[in-house]
Parts: sequence; structure tokens; C-alpha cells
Amino acid sequence: MSLEQSLKSPLSQKNRSHGVLITPELQKEEKEAVDNRKPQVVMSLNKLGIKADEAPVIAVLGSGGGLRAHFACLGVLIEMKNHGLLDVITYLAGVSGSTWALSSFYTNSGNMDLIEADLEHRFEPENWSVRESLQKTIEVASLENYSLTDFWAYVVISRQTREFQGSLLSSMKKHVEKGTLPYPIFAAIDNDLHDDWKDHKTQKSWFEFTPHHAGYPALQAYIPITQLGSQFENGRLVKSAPERDLSFLRGLWGSAVANAEENEKFIWDEFLSLKEKLLGKYQLTQDMETEDPKQMNKPIILNYSGMIEEEITVDEALLGLMVAYIKDEKDPSIQEKLQALQQILDARRDEHGEPEYKKLAMMIQNWSNASQEKQGLILESLVGHFTGQASTMDLSTALSASKSTIWDILAFLAKTVKCIWNWEWGTIHNFLHQHHGSNVSITDEDMCSRKLLHLVDAGLAINSPYPLLLPPAREVQLILSFDFSDGDPFETVRATADYCHHHKIPFPLVKEADLKEWAEAPTSCYILKGESGPMVMHFPLFNKDNCGDEINTWREKYGTFKLSDTYSVQVVKDLLEKSKENVRKNKEKIIRTIKEVVGSCPKTS
Repeated sequence: MSLEQSLKSPLSQKNRSHGVLITPELQKEEKEAVDNRKPQVVMSLNKLGIKADEAPVIAVLGSGGGLRAHFACLGVLIEMKNHGLLDVITYLAGVSGSTWALSSFYTNSGNMDLIEADLEHRFEPENWSVRESLQKTIEVASLENYSLTDFWAYVVISRQTREFQGSLLSSMKKHVEKGTLPYPIFAAIDNDLHDDWKDHKTQKSWFEFTPHHAGYPALQAYIPITQLGSQFENGRLVKSAPERDLSFLRGLWGSAVANAEENEKFIWDEFLSLKEKLLGKYQLTQDMETEDPKQMNKPIILNYSGMIEEEITVDEALLGLMVAYIKDEKDPSIQEKLQALQQILDARRDEHGEPEYKKLAMMIQNWSNASQEKQGLILESLVGHFTGQASTMDLSTALSASKSTIWDILAFLAKTVKCIWNWEWGTIHNFLHQHHGSNVSITDEDMCSRKLLHLVDAGLAINSPYPLLLPPAREVQLILSFDFSDGDPFETVRATADYCHHHKIPFPLVKEADLKEWAEAPTSCYILKGESGPMVMHFPLFNKDNCGDEINTWREKYGTFKLSDTYSVQVVKDLLEKSKENVRKNKEKIIRTIKEVVGSCPKTS
């Protein structure tokens, strides 16, 4: 069936709230929002002295770069708002750290004064506690598709940004639909397709999120954002799941703020620290829920006894085994832990004769004769059994005084270890599962056969969301690309040019010699033009115009994996100012370029 035929099928025309939508055009909700934005853009252009009959489509792109990108992107938005430039923008799009800034922008209804004031308050040392994020992490560990993204989102990113966002992406619709704010696009990539990306720059790697939908632009396949994570078969919703909050999405969008080795070490250290706090040394009491600031930094406490203690002995033994094996699979203490676990399980077997414990005991007995690969499988089976017991344990009565039961905490720790073991990120149900059997044009067997997707930081592909703004349906004429990347500030341009060359997408031609020369001592703005496609204005964060001869000093001061604990209020202010300066210094250049774009727009009769 052709794409045109598929769009006429009953499924592709059905109510958007109940199934997968296949469309080569803008989604209805996005088109209406963009159309409602146009009068605002024309009016704002006139205020800037630009006479326009039609609104040009201008997009602002923010690159990744951890907290550096988060603050710098906010600085760009603040200064663009101050100079009336933000009001002429149709799209705002981000990768990684810039998505954190964009989500803050929209959850605060675009109120930049409020955002800037909150930033200064937020990074005062006494204004953050781990308790809320830790409690949330323990809660979401009960979800079917819990992954390291959940741990990263609630334990790491919420602390890095000093912000817990419990609101939903779909809640951004209000101002967007009225056209009072630009239309937002948040980028991710499908990690299961990463090898295809490296080899072929495959377009279907890219995944987008908006207040209305989520999906694959290259496949023209989308679902309502409220149904991301729900189960679909053959294009139809079969099991609904609640929409995940913005804290989770920020963890997904910004899951690669360092290289893989640094990420793994950091996560492992964070996990061991939490395990130490949660088990053995303390007790869990209701002051986990306290709002009294004096109580917020007290130890997290665990208290258990009697009937529960026997279960915990087994669970802690399994957890200790997992931790030891992942740290060092040849650790001699593993045999001791196995023997201790064997004794515990034997006692349970003699007392209760429970078949599942017999199975576990047999696995342990086979350990020493198993190959390294087989040991890994045995460990996974042990963990799988352990994390799957929650539904059969009835500990709620005995531990009703606690918001999180001891089992909740142990299950959270065990599931997190399993995710570290498998290095599992961004797990959600694949809404295209079995879609090839339906009467729509998704014929990619690999895309339709997977039950699960693994969505991760788009910076692993290109550290700026160019591929999501280049589809013809969005008709983008001018891109303001703000680059907050670590290292070469032109790598995003280079990578995008290569991507566009692979897929014959119009994009300004760039010469490698020019990119290398510019990178040695960048200025604050570069204008790239091609025979067709959008014009690009590229703004490196640290440059000769705002840093003089100290570009490298500023880069070192704001490393991508710089922890929020090292960000004082003044350090935040300094970075905001550098970012704002790039907009101020180039205001007139931006206005001239917009005039040029407006002049090239076809006139309506």
C-alpha cells in the first residue's frame, strides 16, 4: 500500500486519541498552534521595524551541554525576550541540557523575570533536599519499564537542576495553542538504532516530543503525548498508562551529559551511596515526608523486625551478591555470599517448601561450574525472581507507618542494580509493535517487531535538534542555532551538514577548512547560506567577543559534568551574562537577517 493510500485508511483517519497516526503533514494541533502564532510574529516584526505581510518561520535551537546548556539557554531566552526577538520565533527546540531550560520556560508560562529570580534562589545551598526525588524514584521503581532513566531523572537530574517538575508535557498546551508562545520540540533518539545511525545516519533514529504528540518524523508516525508508554498492538491502544511527568522526560532527554565511562562510574557511585544510606545503618520513619526544613537533612531511617526480617535477610543477601558481582565478577567474596544465601534459602525451603526458593537454591549450587556468561544469566535470573516478588509479598500492614515500605526500598535497589547490569535506559512500550500487519504504511519489520523502545539523549547523534526542524512540513526559513557544546563549537554544524548530505536535505554547504579555522578562535556569530533550505545563524557560547583571549578558561570553568553542588549563585549569574551578551552583541545582525528572510518570502495576492 502506498503512503497516500494508507492515509485514507480507517486507522490513519481515526480519532487521534485512540491510536497511531500516520501523516506526512503537520499534526492538526501543531498546525493550528503555528497558524495562531503567525499574527503575533507579524505584529512583533513590525515593532522591530520589519514590515511583513506574512510571518516567516524562524526556529531557535539549543544544543546539549548539561548544566552549562541549561543556564546558557535560559540566558538566550531571557535576552531575546528583553529585545523583542523571542516574539518573532515560531519554534523552540532543544537537545539534552537545553530541554531542561525549555521545560522551565514553558512551565513558567514564559515569564523570564520569574525564571531568572528563581534561578538565583534555587542555587542557594540550603534550598535543595534529596528526599522528594528519592521518594519518587522508589515509587517509580514499581513500574513495569523502570530503567536507569528513572534513576537518572529523579536522583541525578532533579538534583543537578535543583528542580523537581511534577507537571506534564501535555500541560504546556494552553499558551502554545493560543500562539502566545513558540511551539516547543524536544529531541531524543532511538538507542536500539544507534548502530544504524553511526553507519548510515538513519533518519528514523530521531524521535520528537511536543505538548501534543510523540513519534518518529522520518516514519511520519505519532501518538498523543498523553499515551507515550501505553501499549499498542496493530496501531491500536490496548493498555493505557499514565503520562510520565516532566522530571522523567528531562532525564530521558538529558541522559548523556558525559561519556559512557563517566556516566557509568557516576551512576554506580550514586547507587552505592544511596544503598549505604538506605540499608543497614538507618531506619525509615515518617520524617521522610516532613516539610520542616530542620528535619530535611536528617538520616533516612529504616526500621523493621519480626516476620519481615527473615525476608529482608534473603533480599539483602541477593542485593549484596549483585553489587559484588557487578563491581568485580571475580571478587572472592562472591562465593561467601553464595554460601550464606544458600544457607538462608535452605532454611526457607525446609520450613516452607516453597518451589521458588528451591529453584533459587539450585541456581546457586550450579554457580561454581558455570561459565562467566552462564553466571551472568544466573545472576539475571536471581534478580528477575527477586524483583518479581513484590506482588506476592504482603508487607503493607506491618509497615503501614512508612510511606515507602522496606520492600519498596529493596525492590528499588535491586531493580536499579539489574538496570546497571543490563545498562538499560529509556525503556517504554513500542507504539509501532505489530504495526506491519495493519492497513497503514509502516513496513519496517525491525520497527514493528520490537515490543520495547529505548529512547535516549539525542546528543549521542547530533548535539542539536536540526533533524527535527528540517522536514519540509515545518517550512523553517531561518535557524538561530545556539551552541553550548563542550569542545568544538562547530561540530553540530559539521554533523548536520553530513546528515543532510546523506539524505539530500537542503542545508548550507560548509567547508571543513573553514570550520577548523573558525573553531580555533570563534567569534559570536556566523551566518550560513545555501541555494535552498533554511539560512542558519550559528552562535558559539564562548567566543572572542565575550571572552577575549580567555575562551579556554571559560570552557574549563563550566565543564559539562560540573555538579550543581559547585554552582554558586554568582557562577550561575556569570554564565547567564555570557549567554545574554551573545544575543545583545548580535541583535542588529539578527534583525538584518530576519529582514533578508522576510524579503525573500513569496508575497500573497
